Amino acid sequence: MPRVAPLARDELAEFEAFFEMIEGVMGFVPNSMLTLGRSPELLRAFAGLSGAVLGGTSLDPGLRQLVAFVASTAAGCRYCQAHTSHSGDHLGVPPEKLEAAFEFDSSPHFSDAERAALRLARDAALVPNATSDDHFTELRRHFDDKQIVEIVAVISLFGWLNRWNDTMATELESGPLAFAEKRLARQGWDVGQHGG
Repeated sequence: MPRVAPLARDELAEFEAFFEMIEGVMGFVPNSMLTLGRSPELLRAFAGLSGAVLGGTSLDPGLRQLVAFVASTAAGCRYCQAHTSHSGDHLGVPPEKLEAAFEFDSSPHFSDAERAALRLARDAALVPNATSDDHFTELRRHFDDKQIVEIVAVISLFGWLNRWNDTMATELESGPLAFAEKRLARQGWDVGQHGG
């Protein structure tokens, strides 16, 4: 049960354009956004930041979702793990990449560039942070500084969402829940462990 109930979408009419954009990417409006709506200033700020981080960047949308998925899983947020894998699937990330996301170092499904980004995502999401200069040396072999900033922005945005959703016990929506139950068993996803 969520610790703070989300508002109904129609109670947040001023955010309809943002919700339509989110729905276009994810296929639904997350309960986390509807809970953020209890503080319209916070939702406005979040909409701007998340739009910049997840919108038209130079990074491939599938890679952004894989980075968010690996970071959220490393941080232990089942809500965001279900969302990011479900969104990755919605955006066309191949199922074998989602299933092998934590075998990225050895899986033939990942390029060296993807491995560098996912290694940073995993290690940056740990507490304490486990990144080093070596991560950035490897990233620079594949990405320019703007792209590196964009990768770190995705990790950071989902760090915030991981804390928000775990703390608020945000209830997982039916679509991501069904996807996670079906597709994330290899990553140890357990329906009893998600927020809400």
